[in-house]
Amino acid sequence: MREHMVRIRDARTNNLDHLDLTIGRHQLVVFAGISGSGKSSLVFDTIAAEAGAELNETFPPFARNRLPKWTRPEVGSIDGLSPVIVIDQRRLGGNARSTVGTVTDTWTYLRLLFSRLSTPFVGESNCFSFNDRSGMCPRCDGLGEVLSAAVDRVLDLDRSLSEGAIRLPGFGEGGYWYAQYADIGTFDAEAPLREWTQRERDALLYGGQHAAALGTRPPSDYEGVLERFERIYLRTSDEPSERKRRTIEEFTHAATCPECEGERLHEAARIATVRGLTIGQMSRLEIPELRDVLRGIDAPGVGSAVQALRERLQAMITVGLGYLHLARATTTLSGGESQRIKAVKHLGSSLIEMLYVVDEPTVGLHPSDVADMAELLQQLRDRGNTVLVVEHDPALMAMADEIVEIGPGAGEQGGRLVFQGSFEQLREADTPTGHALAAQRPTVQTPRVPRDWVRVESARRNNLQDVTERIPTGVMTVLTGVAGSGKSSLATELVDQHPAIVVDQRPVAANRRSTPITYTGIATAIRKLFARETGAPEGLFSANSTGGCPECDGLGVLYTDLAFMDGQETVCPACHGTRFTAEALSHTLDGLTISDIEHLSITEALERLQDRSIRSKLQHLDRVGLGYLRLGQSLNTLSGGEAQRVKIAKELRDADAPNIYVLDEPTTGLHLRDITTLLSVLDELIDHGHTVVVIEHNLDVIRRADWVIDLGPGPGRHGGTVLFTGPVSGLPETATGRALREADS
Repeated sequence: MREHMVRIRDARTNNLDHLDLTIGRHQLVVFAGISGSGKSSLVFDTIAAEAGAELNETFPPFARNRLPKWTRPEVGSIDGLSPVIVIDQRRLGGNARSTVGTVTDTWTYLRLLFSRLSTPFVGESNCFSFNDRSGMCPRCDGLGEVLSAAVDRVLDLDRSLSEGAIRLPGFGEGGYWYAQYADIGTFDAEAPLREWTQRERDALLYGGQHAAALGTRPPSDYEGVLERFERIYLRTSDEPSERKRRTIEEFTHAATCPECEGERLHEAARIATVRGLTIGQMSRLEIPELRDVLRGIDAPGVGSAVQALRERLQAMITVGLGYLHLARATTTLSGGESQRIKAVKHLGSSLIEMLYVVDEPTVGLHPSDVADMAELLQQLRDRGNTVLVVEHDPALMAMADEIVEIGPGAGEQGGRLVFQGSFEQLREADTPTGHALAAQRPTVQTPRVPRDWVRVESARRNNLQDVTERIPTGVMTVLTGVAGSGKSSLATELVDQHPAIVVDQRPVAANRRSTPITYTGIATAIRKLFARETGAPEGLFSANSTGGCPECDGLGVLYTDLAFMDGQETVCPACHGTRFTAEALSHTLDGLTISDIEHLSITEALERLQDRSIRSKLQHLDRVGLGYLRLGQSLNTLSGGEAQRVKIAKELRDADAPNIYVLDEPTTGLHLRDITTLLSVLDELIDHGHTVVVIEHNLDVIRRADWVIDLGPGPGRHGGTVLFTGPVSGLPETATGRALREADS
């Protein structure tokens, strides 16, 4: 029957090649394929986007403007969709009030428990909420810390008001508030502040009695600089803009609230106890410890709340987050931790017949925890939902109901359905994933000889237990251990104690105009090629210069602000999305316009463009497996793993003297085949005299290590010790050692 299937017909989003696919509902389906093959284009940009957009259309404009924005996909038709829930790897972030407890609803159950059983009795559960006036600390408004202006950063005493002595935005000459100080006749706007009296400087900063005490009193509505700054920046309840956040960060300092000592709650809630523990103390227990405390509570009237809380805590333990505590701020969680938190939250939902779309749920997980994650996804399915997962891990594929592989290649060589069936059938399939699975041959290479050693001394960061460890140089060291065991903390200590370069997964670009062309610096060479071939000026071949379409400023799209309705982005009707003027597009190089050049993949560009300077800068991107990226593709569209590989390529191209490179899970987002490419790239760094230190769970990477430092034995306070250090062949019966032996058996 139609309602038991999801049918996609003629999907053309991004690189999808008129793809047709039918999958069963109420199944766990894994989508595989090499990087850039079109998996995400199908699952996120087509299926999830259509489901989200159709649901949004059922809401009035006012509500739609506050819902997630979805771009309708290029597709013939999709049938059998449900409302979609996306569990991606974007960090939870949130504001200063958001904690693990609040985002998982466990804090709600804990508040309910204390409202019924606490001694002394406090009252309703809102009295234990730091987001409610009846519960929050009056000094810090439930934030646990107080922000105050950093006076030493606000003023430059060597300058006058007219020269910008007040460093805050809007307070310098020409700024919105400048006249409130320079033009009131109270202060000398031309004299450096160092020449002012202390009373004058205090009046400038603090206003109030300080200003009233001056011989030349300011106007009655006068506000001191700090008064105005704190009112505008620190005493508002609206969500601050990025610019406002940067200003707050630059001109304030935070300290633990002296009244609540960081517990966020008012005094009555801070001192009330259940089983001898305050709610603040319980919130700082690791998840398994809190679960054990709850086992002893069987009072009537709270049984359902305790049961729900214990189930939610157990789910967090199941997905490898047992080392967290409920008071942990969500802003400190990694992408993988954020994703698992989201999954736990949805497990407690009473909604069924939903469409769950999950992006690489094994990221950040030790191999020993993958089965637990698969079990959680199966639970979502068994509650009556359809679960679609983009994943590369064979262990998770093996537990899926069905596997769909998109490929066979990346970019224009992908976007087609190349396999649909079971994991056992995939192992025999003539596809990139099938070949990679068949080619898996567990091998431990002969370790390279270290050039020297560096020492990390007395590391106590986070859960590290006074670790002193030596790390070899000139080889590859892999830091292993379960999630939360201390790997990242040890790597951070290495970076702090020795000169090292961190190659992380943060975005490589902040704006949409940054592309492989601009990032690699080949834009000038391309413009010169066109100018030399056509005789036209170089600026004509830049979308940011005279060659840019004047209608869209060289962006290729127009944005229309529809006020209370969703803003609308449309392809520019003048340049049809090419970004260039008709004159610029009238010139060609080897039959290609400048717009055609931007649409070439990196691999295609290496074949078509013979200029040596261009090829030398592009070949490293191709070398790290990013040959499918288009030259004009915005770098802010890259995944974390792709961004990390772009940085590796840059280091391969630019690095001179031997460096220590620290990489955090570089296999994130990589197909099995691409992991082999990554390892050869890391070998190339080592061949150039560099040292590579990798935080990694992938067993293929661990097998290729020259040196392993295995941390544990558990997460959080149960970890932070070095269990083993040496060649990988000597790994004992730790979680990592067992995972290797089980995979090799």
